[in-house]
Amino acid sequence: MRRLLLVLGAALVLAAPTFASEQHPTQEELETALVCPTCHVPLDESNAPIAQQMKQEIRVDIAKGWTRSRIIDAFVADYGSSVLSEPQTHGFDLVAWVLPIGGICLGAVAIGAAAVYWSRSRRAPGDPELAGDPPLDPELERRVDEELARFDS
Repeated sequence: MRRLLLVLGAALVLAAPTFASEQHPTQEELETALVCPTCHVPLDESNAPIAQQMKQEIRVDIAKGWTRSRIIDAFVADYGSSVLSEPQTHGFDLVAWVLPIGGICLGAVAIGAAAVYWSRSRRAPGDPELAGDPPLDPELERRVDEELARFDS
């Protein structure tokens, strides 16, 4: 029970900034979340006339007490979804979030499968049956041993 309360308390502490940001957004936060429709860079980096106008609209909307979601929804209604700096998390835009994660997971599975295949196909030292090579002729093996003994001394 105590652990559950600690987890819930930690979740509230972590969620508090998000809630505060939603209710009382900052100018900088919104300028990073939106993109200039003409130059396609975040508003905080753009000096285009339309970007200046959008920054002014943000100031007015914040002064009116609008939430972050309401301000962003108003800009999406006016300029389209291309004004968002991050893709949305629903519909076709979800592919932009899922595809990289899926690619990483698929790559990890492929590397794991290759490692398993490679480790099973390795030759065992001194095991001619597993290695697939025929055993050496006894005469040749004797000559190799003699040469190695001569080389060592």
